[in-house]
Amino acid sequence: MATTNRPLSPHLQVYRPQLTSVLSILHRGTGIALAVGTLLLIYWLAAAAGGSESFAQAQGLIGSWVGRLLLFGWTFALFYHLCNGVRHLFWDGGYGLELPDVYRSGWMVVAGSFALTVLSWLFGYFGGGL
Repeated sequence: MATTNRPLSPHLQVYRPQLTSVLSILHRGTGIALAVGTLLLIYWLAAAAGGSESFAQAQGLIGSWVGRLLLFGWTFALFYHLCNGVRHLFWDGGYGLELPDVYRSGWMVVAGSFALTVLSWLFGYFGGGL
């Protein structure tokens, strides 16, 4: 049997990313982003408990364009992780495991995450007081 000098498993240089692999990596990444974003939430809560001066400083950071960009990303991570988690619950129940269903639900997760993120921000800005 002839041996060849090639990897035995798909290597990153020759592997073509598929929707399923990208969504899996993104799910892990959003989990990390949620953990890091929670530190920002803790900072905000600690500043609120620390008094009006520290709270004003925290509000200034979070209200800046960088802070809002981070909050927007955190919101997307939250909704993506939620939608993909629900997708995995269906898989755990044995539903949607056929390849066309996997791709359809994957695109639904992406679209739903973007839609929920934009809707929540629009509601936050223009929804008014309930």
